[in-house]
Order: sequence, then C-alpha cells, then structure tokens
Amino acid sequence: MPEYPQPLVEVVEDMESITDRSERADLLIETADRFDSVRVPPEIATKPYPESARAPACESEAFVWAIDQPDGTLKYYFDVLNPQGLSAMAMSVILGETLSGQPLEQVAHVPGDIVFRVFGKELTMGKGAGLMGILSLVQHEARKRLRND
Repeated sequence: MPEYPQPLVEVVEDMESITDRSERADLLIETADRFDSVRVPPEIATKPYPESARAPACESEAFVWAIDQPDGTLKYYFDVLNPQGLSAMAMSVILGETLSGQPLEQVAHVPGDIVFRVFGKELTMGKGAGLMGILSLVQHEARKRLRND
C-alpha cells in the first residue's frame, strides 16, 4: 500500500505534536478560518447540492466535489452548510490543501485514523463518524477514477 501524501503526513505530525487540547483546538479553528480557500465555487456547484456529494454521517451537512485535473489528479472542493461546523470546515481545509493534486493511489489509501490523529482521541463518535464521512467521500472520488483507468 502506498504511503499517504507528504503534505498530509506533515499536518498529522504537526497536530500530533500538540499535546495541549486547547492549543490543538485553537489551531483547528485557525484552519477552519481558511475554509473559503476550499469552498466550492458556483461554477462547479450551487445549492441545492446533489445527495451524491453529501458526506455520509456528517451532522454539519458537508459536501465534497472532485474535479479532474490535466495531470490525472483531483482538486477537491467542499461546502459545510452548518455555520457552526468548525470541525467539518477544518477537516475540509486539511483534505483540500493536502490531497488536491496528489496521486490517486495515495488518496485512496489514506487511513481513517488520521481523523483521530488530527482531532485527538477525545473526539466524540458522532463527530468522528462525520469527519470520516468527509474523508470517505474524497477517497471514493479517487477510487472511482482509479477504476476507470
């Protein structure tokens, strides 16, 4: 199995190095503040969004789109309808910034435990399931392209 993309490795390692919960939370809030950089533009999708783009189990109503790039990679875009969905926004930023433009094989094999490695072991099951839902939709798009090759 290929290792996962280096930009994601770096984010995970940075987050794991922060042992103070409030410091980690502050960093995730700062990350969520960059959400507009990965928000889906209107030329790709407008509301109401198709159910096929909805991340499973995400209470913040997150959506994911993957746009094919000329080099065979994908560029990921997101929306989170709940304005309080900071964790979903932070996860979207992390995935958009670290997985866009990366080899599809690596994206498809990112382990689900990165959610807990980034957000911490104290993450609730419900929130963890929603964040894994965002990751699973990103991976689904990569796998779909790999099957068509």
